Amino acid sequence: MSDEQGVLEVPARRIPVPRSVSPEAQAMLAAGRFVEEVDQPPVDDHDAWRAFIAEGEQSMAAVAARAEAYDVAVEEIDMDGVCVFVCTPGGVEAADPRRFLDIHGGGLVGGAGPLCRAMGIIAANRMRVQTWSVDYRMPPDHPYPTPLDDCVAAYQLMLEESRPADIVVGGESAGGNLAAALVLRARDEGLPLPAGVVLITPELDLTESGDSFQTNLGVDSVLVGSLLPSSRLYAGGHPLEDPYLSPLFGDFTKGFPPTLLTAGTRDLFLSNAVRMHRALRREGIEAHLHVKEAAPHSGFFGMAPEDAEIDEEIRAFAGSRWSSPG
Repeated sequence: MSDEQGVLEVPARRIPVPRSVSPEAQAMLAAGRFVEEVDQPPVDDHDAWRAFIAEGEQSMAAVAARAEAYDVAVEEIDMDGVCVFVCTPGGVEAADPRRFLDIHGGGLVGGAGPLCRAMGIIAANRMRVQTWSVDYRMPPDHPYPTPLDDCVAAYQLMLEESRPADIVVGGESAGGNLAAALVLRARDEGLPLPAGVVLITPELDLTESGDSFQTNLGVDSVLVGSLLPSSRLYAGGHPLEDPYLSPLFGDFTKGFPPTLLTAGTRDLFLSNAVRMHRALRREGIEAHLHVKEAAPHSGFFGMAPEDAEIDEEIRAFAGSRWSSPG
């Protein structure tokens, strides 16, 4: 223990690549951190944030380029100035009613435009059904509630042509935050709820109160520091504890669709998934939690067998929901 009461002092450690994962996963972990920790700008310096976001998105250009190799056709819907990318994998029948509404990640500030398109293509390739990817507006120009409003509007648009039973909503990281918040808003506003929800290493607690925000700090090779500055920028002065900002704190006694959550043992957001799983189960809501051994945030090992396993679990869950009556 340290001199501060209730604080456990842990000696400096060297954490080896575990032998408990596939050779592909070991190679990814052996590469070390994907990014170095960079101080985020002050919340009120919007010009600095624009430059920070642009630099981060530039570093992800290779992801967008790789996505174009998938056999996925993309059309665009103009939703009052907000683009929705409609991504249809090759081989999907035009009459197939199943739909996936994907909400992209990016720390609630990044992932717009070409990256949103790329992540929609990747999600469509994973889900193997027509996937709508919402290019929601973001800070610093459009803080909360605008991003969530855009996602709710896209869901309402999808409801105009699809049954709720044919829709599964999901997102990764910040997209998981917005997907869960969308469902809470839809429920509270009396909209029919989707058949299921997929939350991939979700950012569900902007207050960062969970245990893994401390225990996995410095261990996660993708999220290498706190995201509180970008969360405060996104919140636009609203309290971070608000359930539409931190869905983990939602009232689940009012109901929530069956949900699948993923995380990794090295994921900074591990506590988000664990606590959300328990919050849903506590109210008798169907919830499935899949935690990947040694995986950092996003859980991606570069096409390792572990990635394929989780993708199969996600497809199986969504398939079970799409085939449910009503």
